[in-house]
Amino acid sequence: MSQDDLEIDLDAIQRRMDGAMHALRTEFGSLRTGRASASILEPIHVDAYGQQTPLNQLGTINVPEPRMVVINVWDKGMISKVERAIRDSGIGINPVVDGPIIRLPIPELNEERRKELSKVAAHYAEQARVAIRNVRRDGMDQIKKAKSAGMAEDDQKMWSEEVQALTDKAIAAVDKALEEKQKEIMQV
Repeated sequence: MSQDDLEIDLDAIQRRMDGAMHALRTEFGSLRTGRASASILEPIHVDAYGQQTPLNQLGTINVPEPRMVVINVWDKGMISKVERAIRDSGIGINPVVDGPIIRLPIPELNEERRKELSKVAAHYAEQARVAIRNVRRDGMDQIKKAKSAGMAEDDQKMWSEEVQALTDKAIAAVDKALEEKQKEIMQV
């Protein structure tokens, strides 16, 4: 086995950890914080043209003011389907149809709902931490295989420290993102 076979792919480990962070940011974006954001509509799909189509492919989504999202539906025949998809999505917003435009007034969050959303955000963050720790475990398994293939103990220690440093950095990023999201949720 050549020395190159004993290299650990830190870039792949970093990419997988970044993927967990990206997934966390997407989940955080879907949490409603009392402020209007087009990202709250990302998980919504509409039964359009015989298939489930993302809402953002059926119209223009704008945020003209802090508590309002406006959707300008391109195909007028899709307005009722878009409205139904929003009502059925469970995001807790009642759409108001005004011709080709659907307005989504964002209601104020009460204290109980804010605490509930904060717990959901913490759950999402824990899922991201678990994903990052799984990537770390896979990296450590690679190192163990390389050790049994003849990797020097100093190299093994160096790679283990590199993987742990990536893990610590990724977990810190998750914690920081959670702290910011919880602060945003609790802000009145």
